[in-house]
Amino acid sequence: MTKLTDLIVFNDKQLAARYAAGKIPMATLLEAYLDGAVDVPNMDAFLDARRDLVDFSLTKKHFEFFFTRMIPEVAIHSKSQDKRIVREHYDRGDDFFEAFLGDRMVYTSAIFHDEHESLEQAQDNKMNLVCRKLMLRPGDEMLDIGCGWGTLALHAAKTFGAKSTGITISKNQTAFGNARIAKAGFSGSAQIECLDYRDIPNKQYDRISSLEMVEHVGVKNLSKYCRLVYDRLKDDGIFLLQWVGLRRGGDLGVPIIGLRPEDLVWGLFMSKYIFPGADASIPLSDMSKALEKAGFQIQSVENISIHYSDTIRMWHLNWQKHRETVLKSYGERWFRIWHLFLGWSWRIAAQGTGQGFQLVAHKNIDKFDRKMFTRRATAVSPVRHERDNRVPAIAVNGNGTAHIADAE
Repeated sequence: MTKLTDLIVFNDKQLAARYAAGKIPMATLLEAYLDGAVDVPNMDAFLDARRDLVDFSLTKKHFEFFFTRMIPEVAIHSKSQDKRIVREHYDRGDDFFEAFLGDRMVYTSAIFHDEHESLEQAQDNKMNLVCRKLMLRPGDEMLDIGCGWGTLALHAAKTFGAKSTGITISKNQTAFGNARIAKAGFSGSAQIECLDYRDIPNKQYDRISSLEMVEHVGVKNLSKYCRLVYDRLKDDGIFLLQWVGLRRGGDLGVPIIGLRPEDLVWGLFMSKYIFPGADASIPLSDMSKALEKAGFQIQSVENISIHYSDTIRMWHLNWQKHRETVLKSYGERWFRIWHLFLGWSWRIAAQGTGQGFQLVAHKNIDKFDRKMFTRRATAVSPVRHERDNRVPAIAVNGNGTAHIADAE
């Protein structure tokens, strides 16, 4: 049986004396790893064996963080707080994120058609799928809320002829997105604005997308967010929401919180080191309820959790490949934080802890043309398949989900 010392190198003698012969709390281990008190030479091997080597008990530091930082951050979610937290994260440096996101600079789950596809192809698949589910037409005004580095906004304009606007409160993302749009020659039909979602101008759009941004809205503001999207969407418009939430713990959940032990420890780690202030805890039923109460009718929901896992796994490979570059620019601690985060997170998603969904909705009004979902919308993407040079066509089914059919 694998022992902790087979996969962990203790640099702290006191820590070794206490835990080398048995299990170590995951929270204690991760703090020690980030501080350099232990080394993990093979992160993948350790994470694969983690259940035999660690326990997921809560520590005093968990409770201190939960009550002194996490609760206040989740409870407030003011514009100034969200701006500060988001900019501290996303304005760290474009090169930091490029080290794992790759050329597309898309920080959301990709869609893999098979296990041989590259991350870039899978992100193109995702953007094509989003635009197909939105039934995006040339000339449609599209709003992408939480647009990241603007890749989807550019893709919607370049590939589908939309007039797209992306919004983010990150200065770096805004500058990067507009520069890439200008370089591609699409400044007339795509733009990125540095704007809080609560300050979106009072106009309506044909199509609205929001991919893995609602986690930053938080449960506190979720109903207001859903109502704002409703008000900004035309009566015949379509809304696509992609988000990641935590599964419910059921009988295995920790009272009162309800999450399973590892899920809870991982979530607290994420809140402390990766996404402060974010509230990536919303399960499917809670999101559906919030949208329906805001006046939406849900057309389709697709579980993309395994795509989420595969995406992060490829991000982790990229991060390790660019280790020396990251160390040179950002230092050992930042490399270790993301090394653990990415390696642990793709396994978390694979086991069902972090669940990703794509949801298509429209206004639940009598005059909405629901017949559009019975007309099979088949279109061809200009992105050619890497292996056989055929062009993948995305057929959107009547329920709003999609499948791939090869077209010549």
